[in-house]
Amino acid sequence: MAIQFQQDSEETEISTINTTPLVDVMLVLLIIFLITIPVATSSVAVQLPKQRVEIREVSPNDVVISVDQNGHIYWHDHPLQNAAELSGRLREAAARQPQPTIHVRGDQRARYDGIGRILYACQVAGIAKVSFITEPPAAGG
Repeated sequence: MAIQFQQDSEETEISTINTTPLVDVMLVLLIIFLITIPVATSSVAVQLPKQRVEIREVSPNDVVISVDQNGHIYWHDHPLQNAAELSGRLREAAARQPQPTIHVRGDQRARYDGIGRILYACQVAGIAKVSFITEPPAAGG
């Protein structure tokens, strides 16, 4: 606190606080937050899948569905005519005991809607296990 001297030599206290340093610190913190908050919140928080190489155990009951770059769907390398044929085959596969695993092979240049149609058809048919077949990364990279 500051002490003020008056003319009659009596000391009186000034009960005001000097807020200039407080304002300076607050302005600096405000600028720091304005700069760092957009950087921290600029992307959606998602947990990306980790790539791993697993040996695929193939069962004779498993089904491989492929999608080429043009969006054509293949059931064990045999082309399917339409989505109704895919749905019918998936319902038959879902009824088998034990239920087969569906392996989806998608061309890297294929549009996502071809893969999405397969996943939706698997969900509607009641398929419990769907996996994706990918190529392992290059050695050393």
